[in-house]
Amino acid sequence: MRDYTDVLAQPPQPRSRVPEIPAELGVVVETADAAFCGAVVELGRALESGESRDTVTLEDRNGKRRIFPILPASFLLDGSLVTLVRPARRTPPKAHRAKTASGSYVVAKARPRVARASRIWVEGVHDAALLERVWGDDLRVEGVVVEPLEGIDNLLERVRDFRPGPQRRIGVLVDHLVAGSKEARITASLRGGGFAKCVLVTGHPYIDVWQAVKPTALGIARWPSIPRGTDWKTGVCAVLGVEEPREMWRRVLASVDGFSDVEVPLLRAVEQLIDFVTAAD
Repeated sequence: MRDYTDVLAQPPQPRSRVPEIPAELGVVVETADAAFCGAVVELGRALESGESRDTVTLEDRNGKRRIFPILPASFLLDGSLVTLVRPARRTPPKAHRAKTASGSYVVAKARPRVARASRIWVEGVHDAALLERVWGDDLRVEGVVVEPLEGIDNLLERVRDFRPGPQRRIGVLVDHLVAGSKEARITASLRGGGFAKCVLVTGHPYIDVWQAVKPTALGIARWPSIPRGTDWKTGVCAVLGVEEPREMWRRVLASVDGFSDVEVPLLRAVEQLIDFVTAAD
Protein backbone atom coordinates (compact mmCIF):
# COMPACT_ATOMS: atom_id res chain seq x y z
CA MET A 1 0.00 0.00 0.00
CA ARG A 2 1.37 3.33 -1.05
CA ASP A 3 2.24 5.79 1.71
CA TYR A 4 0.48 9.04 0.92
CA THR A 5 2.18 10.83 3.78
CA ASP A 6 5.16 11.13 1.46
CA VAL A 7 4.57 14.19 -0.70
CA LEU A 8 6.44 12.64 -3.60
CA ALA A 9 4.32 9.52 -3.31
CA GLN A 10 0.95 11.35 -3.51
CA PRO A 11 -1.06 10.89 -6.69
CA PRO A 12 -0.65 13.70 -9.22
CA GLN A 13 -3.08 16.60 -8.76
CA PRO A 14 -5.01 17.85 -11.80
CA ARG A 15 -3.56 21.03 -13.25
CA SER A 16 -5.80 24.05 -13.09
CA ARG A 17 -7.11 24.89 -16.57
CA VAL A 18 -5.64 28.02 -18.12
CA PRO A 19 -8.52 30.18 -19.34
CA GLU A 20 -8.85 30.90 -23.04
CA ILE A 21 -9.24 34.58 -23.92
CA PRO A 22 -10.33 35.82 -27.40
CA ALA A 23 -7.56 37.92 -28.90
CA GLU A 24 -9.85 40.87 -29.64
CA LEU A 25 -8.29 43.99 -31.07
CA GLY A 26 -7.24 46.33 -28.26
CA VAL A 27 -6.88 43.67 -25.55
CA VAL A 28 -3.68 44.39 -23.59
CA VAL A 29 -1.60 41.34 -22.65
CA GLU A 30 1.93 40.59 -21.55
CA THR A 31 4.11 37.72 -22.66
CA ALA A 32 4.46 34.99 -20.04
CA ASP A 33 8.14 35.86 -19.53
CA ALA A 34 7.17 39.55 -18.96
CA ALA A 35 9.49 40.57 -21.79
CA PHE A 36 6.87 42.51 -23.78
CA CYS A 37 3.51 44.12 -23.07
CA GLY A 38 1.15 45.56 -25.63
CA ALA A 39 -2.29 45.70 -27.18
CA VAL A 40 -3.49 43.23 -29.80
CA VAL A 41 -3.44 45.01 -33.17
CA GLU A 42 -3.44 42.15 -35.67
CA LEU A 43 -3.89 38.40 -36.02
CA GLY A 44 -2.13 36.37 -38.64
CA ARG A 45 -0.58 33.05 -39.58
CA ALA A 46 3.06 32.03 -40.07
CA LEU A 47 4.97 28.91 -41.02
CA GLU A 48 7.05 27.41 -38.24
CA SER A 49 8.96 24.18 -38.88
CA GLY A 50 6.76 23.57 -41.90
CA GLU A 51 3.57 23.99 -39.85
CA SER A 52 1.12 26.85 -40.12
CA ARG A 53 0.53 28.57 -36.78
CA ASP A 54 -1.65 31.44 -35.58
CA THR A 55 0.20 34.61 -34.60
CA VAL A 56 -0.67 37.80 -32.76
CA THR A 57 0.89 41.22 -33.22
CA LEU A 58 1.22 43.35 -30.07
CA GLU A 59 1.94 47.08 -29.98
CA ASP A 60 3.38 48.68 -26.85
CA ARG A 61 2.69 52.20 -25.61
CA ASN A 62 5.65 53.53 -27.62
CA GLY A 63 4.29 52.18 -30.88
CA LYS A 64 6.74 49.27 -31.12
CA ARG A 65 5.26 46.11 -32.58
CA ARG A 66 6.25 42.48 -32.21
CA ILE A 67 4.76 39.27 -33.57
CA PHE A 68 4.33 36.25 -31.29
CA PRO A 69 3.07 32.73 -31.95
CA ILE A 70 -0.22 31.92 -30.23
CA LEU A 71 0.75 29.07 -27.92
CA PRO A 72 -1.04 27.61 -24.89
CA ALA A 73 -0.46 29.52 -21.65
CA SER A 74 1.96 31.96 -23.25
CA PHE A 75 0.48 35.31 -22.18
CA LEU A 76 -0.54 37.16 -19.03
CA LEU A 77 -3.77 39.13 -18.65
CA ASP A 78 -3.95 41.27 -15.52
CA GLY A 79 -1.16 39.13 -14.09
CA SER A 80 -2.92 35.79 -14.72
CA LEU A 81 -1.74 33.19 -17.20
CA VAL A 82 -4.05 32.85 -20.24
CA THR A 83 -4.18 31.21 -23.62
CA LEU A 84 -5.08 33.53 -26.47
CA VAL A 85 -7.46 32.16 -29.10
CA ARG A 86 -8.87 33.57 -32.29
CA PRO A 87 -12.19 35.37 -31.69
CA ALA A 88 -15.25 33.50 -32.89
CA ARG A 89 -16.28 34.57 -36.35
CA ARG A 90 -19.26 36.84 -36.16
CA THR A 91 -22.14 36.12 -38.50
CA PRO A 92 -23.04 39.38 -40.23
CA PRO A 93 -26.59 40.46 -39.50
CA LYS A 94 -29.08 39.78 -42.24
CA ALA A 95 -29.71 42.80 -44.36
CA HIS A 96 -33.11 44.35 -43.78
CA ARG A 97 -35.21 44.05 -46.92
CA ALA A 98 -37.34 47.06 -47.57
CA LYS A 99 -41.01 46.56 -48.26
CA THR A 100 -43.48 48.40 -50.42
CA ALA A 101 -46.65 49.96 -49.04
CA SER A 102 -48.51 46.78 -50.01
CA GLY A 103 -46.22 44.68 -47.79
CA SER A 104 -44.28 42.95 -50.59
CA TYR A 105 -40.49 43.08 -50.74
CA VAL A 106 -38.91 45.84 -52.83
CA VAL A 107 -37.25 44.53 -55.98
CA ALA A 108 -33.75 46.04 -55.86
CA LYS A 109 -32.86 48.32 -58.77
CA ALA A 110 -36.05 47.40 -60.58
CA ARG A 111 -37.08 49.66 -63.44
CA PRO A 112 -40.71 50.24 -64.35
CA ARG A 113 -41.80 47.59 -66.83
CA VAL A 114 -43.28 48.43 -70.21
CA ALA A 115 -47.05 48.48 -69.79
CA ARG A 116 -48.81 45.19 -70.39
CA ALA A 117 -51.74 44.83 -72.72
CA SER A 118 -53.78 43.69 -69.73
CA ARG A 119 -55.44 46.33 -67.56
CA ILE A 120 -57.05 46.86 -64.17
CA TRP A 121 -60.21 48.95 -64.29
CA VAL A 122 -61.62 50.76 -61.27
CA GLU A 123 -64.81 52.78 -60.90
CA GLY A 124 -63.30 56.23 -60.37
CA VAL A 125 -60.27 58.41 -59.77
CA HIS A 126 -60.44 57.90 -56.00
CA ASP A 127 -60.15 54.14 -56.44
CA ALA A 128 -57.18 54.64 -58.79
CA ALA A 129 -55.47 57.01 -56.35
CA LEU A 130 -55.88 54.58 -53.46
CA LEU A 131 -54.43 51.70 -55.51
CA GLU A 132 -51.48 53.90 -56.42
CA ARG A 133 -51.00 54.77 -52.76
CA VAL A 134 -50.81 51.14 -51.64
CA TRP A 135 -49.82 49.12 -54.71
CA GLY A 136 -48.09 51.72 -56.91
CA ASP A 137 -44.59 50.26 -56.62
CA ASP A 138 -45.83 46.73 -57.32
CA LEU A 139 -47.88 47.82 -60.31
CA ARG A 140 -44.94 49.63 -61.90
CA VAL A 141 -42.65 46.62 -61.47
CA GLU A 142 -45.32 44.41 -63.05
CA GLY A 143 -46.19 46.88 -65.79
CA VAL A 144 -49.88 47.02 -64.87
CA VAL A 145 -51.88 50.13 -65.79
CA VAL A 146 -54.90 51.11 -63.67
CA GLU A 147 -57.66 52.96 -65.53
CA PRO A 148 -60.71 54.69 -63.94
CA LEU A 149 -64.04 54.00 -65.68
CA GLU A 150 -66.14 56.81 -64.14
CA GLY A 151 -68.74 54.22 -63.17
CA ILE A 152 -69.61 50.75 -64.40
CA ASP A 153 -73.04 51.34 -65.97
CA ASN A 154 -71.58 50.60 -69.42
CA LEU A 155 -69.17 47.88 -68.28
CA LEU A 156 -70.28 45.23 -70.79
CA GLU A 157 -69.88 47.62 -73.72
CA ARG A 158 -66.45 48.72 -72.49
CA VAL A 159 -65.31 45.11 -72.25
CA ARG A 160 -66.53 44.36 -75.76
CA ASP A 161 -64.70 47.39 -77.12
CA PHE A 162 -61.48 46.34 -75.38
CA ARG A 163 -61.60 42.87 -76.98
CA PRO A 164 -59.93 40.94 -74.16
CA GLY A 165 -58.04 37.72 -74.78
CA PRO A 166 -55.57 35.30 -73.14
CA GLN A 167 -52.74 37.87 -73.32
CA ARG A 168 -55.02 40.88 -72.99
CA ARG A 169 -56.89 40.44 -69.74
CA ILE A 170 -59.08 42.80 -67.76
CA GLY A 171 -59.41 42.92 -63.98
CA VAL A 172 -62.30 45.02 -62.69
CA LEU A 173 -62.58 46.37 -59.14
CA VAL A 174 -66.16 47.19 -58.20
CA ASP A 175 -67.44 49.13 -55.19
CA HIS A 176 -70.43 47.82 -53.18
CA LEU A 177 -70.36 44.38 -54.80
CA VAL A 178 -72.97 42.68 -52.64
CA ALA A 179 -75.90 40.42 -53.43
CA GLY A 180 -78.88 42.30 -54.89
CA SER A 181 -76.98 45.52 -55.62
CA LYS A 182 -76.92 47.29 -58.98
CA GLU A 183 -73.22 46.51 -59.21
CA ALA A 184 -73.87 42.79 -58.77
CA ARG A 185 -76.47 42.82 -61.59
CA ILE A 186 -74.13 44.64 -63.97
CA THR A 187 -71.19 42.33 -63.35
CA ALA A 188 -73.45 39.29 -63.76
CA SER A 189 -74.08 40.38 -67.36
CA LEU A 190 -70.44 39.60 -68.16
CA ARG A 191 -70.95 35.90 -67.47
CA GLY A 192 -73.11 35.50 -70.53
CA GLY A 193 -70.75 37.43 -72.76
CA GLY A 194 -68.13 34.70 -73.13
CA PHE A 195 -65.48 36.64 -71.17
CA ALA A 196 -65.06 34.33 -68.17
CA LYS A 197 -61.47 33.30 -68.98
CA CYS A 198 -60.09 36.75 -69.73
CA VAL A 199 -62.12 39.05 -67.46
CA LEU A 200 -62.16 38.89 -63.67
CA VAL A 201 -64.44 41.06 -61.54
CA THR A 202 -63.72 41.40 -57.84
CA GLY A 203 -65.05 43.90 -55.36
CA HIS A 204 -65.61 44.96 -51.80
CA PRO A 205 -68.83 45.48 -49.83
CA TYR A 206 -68.30 49.16 -49.00
CA ILE A 207 -70.55 51.87 -50.42
CA ASP A 208 -67.51 53.81 -51.65
CA VAL A 209 -63.78 53.16 -51.68
CA TRP A 210 -63.46 55.78 -48.92
CA GLN A 211 -65.13 53.30 -46.60
CA ALA A 212 -62.47 50.69 -47.43
CA VAL A 213 -60.00 52.84 -45.46
CA LYS A 214 -59.99 51.87 -41.80
CA PRO A 215 -61.64 54.57 -39.67
CA THR A 216 -58.83 54.26 -37.11
CA ALA A 217 -56.40 55.50 -39.77
CA LEU A 218 -58.46 58.71 -39.89
CA GLY A 219 -58.69 58.96 -36.13
CA ILE A 220 -62.42 58.23 -35.96
CA ALA A 221 -64.19 55.36 -34.21
CA ARG A 222 -66.31 54.35 -37.22
CA TRP A 223 -67.61 55.63 -40.52
CA PRO A 224 -70.91 57.51 -40.06
CA SER A 225 -74.16 55.76 -40.94
CA ILE A 226 -75.87 57.82 -43.65
CA PRO A 227 -79.64 57.47 -44.25
CA ARG A 228 -80.90 56.17 -47.59
CA GLY A 229 -81.68 58.95 -50.04
CA THR A 230 -78.75 61.09 -48.88
CA ASP A 231 -75.58 61.19 -50.99
CA TRP A 232 -73.16 59.13 -48.94
CA LYS A 233 -70.10 61.37 -49.36
CA THR A 234 -72.08 64.52 -48.67
CA GLY A 235 -73.58 62.95 -45.57
CA VAL A 236 -70.17 61.81 -44.30
CA CYS A 237 -68.77 65.32 -44.69
CA ALA A 238 -71.74 66.81 -42.80
CA VAL A 239 -71.37 64.41 -39.88
CA LEU A 240 -67.59 64.83 -39.66
CA GLY A 241 -67.71 68.61 -40.04
CA VAL A 242 -65.85 68.82 -43.36
CA GLU A 243 -66.99 71.45 -45.84
CA GLU A 244 -66.77 69.48 -49.08
CA PRO A 245 -66.00 65.95 -50.37
CA ARG A 246 -62.81 67.10 -52.08
CA GLU A 247 -61.28 68.12 -48.75
CA MET A 248 -62.54 64.93 -47.09
CA TRP A 249 -60.94 62.79 -49.79
CA ARG A 250 -57.60 64.53 -49.29
CA ARG A 251 -57.80 63.59 -45.61
CA VAL A 252 -58.77 60.01 -46.40
CA LEU A 253 -55.95 59.47 -48.88
CA ALA A 254 -53.34 61.16 -46.66
CA SER A 255 -54.27 58.81 -43.80
CA VAL A 256 -53.16 55.74 -45.79
CA ASP A 257 -49.50 54.84 -45.38
CA GLY A 258 -49.75 51.18 -46.39
CA PHE A 259 -51.79 48.01 -46.57
CA SER A 260 -52.49 47.97 -42.83
CA ASP A 261 -54.63 51.11 -43.21
CA VAL A 262 -57.18 49.51 -45.54
CA GLU A 263 -59.76 46.81 -44.96
CA VAL A 264 -59.08 43.16 -45.80
CA PRO A 265 -61.83 42.80 -48.46
CA LEU A 266 -60.17 45.52 -50.55
CA LEU A 267 -56.72 43.99 -50.06
CA ARG A 268 -57.96 40.58 -51.14
CA ALA A 269 -59.81 41.95 -54.17
CA VAL A 270 -56.85 43.95 -55.50
CA GLU A 271 -54.33 41.17 -54.94
CA GLN A 272 -56.58 38.79 -56.91
CA LEU A 273 -56.75 41.24 -59.80
CA ILE A 274 -52.98 41.77 -59.89
CA ASP A 275 -52.39 38.01 -59.92
CA PHE A 276 -54.99 37.58 -62.67
CA VAL A 277 -53.67 40.19 -65.08
CA THR A 278 -50.01 39.26 -64.55
CA ALA A 279 -50.68 35.56 -65.18
CA ALA A 280 -51.07 36.30 -68.89
CA ASP A 281 -47.30 35.88 -69.50
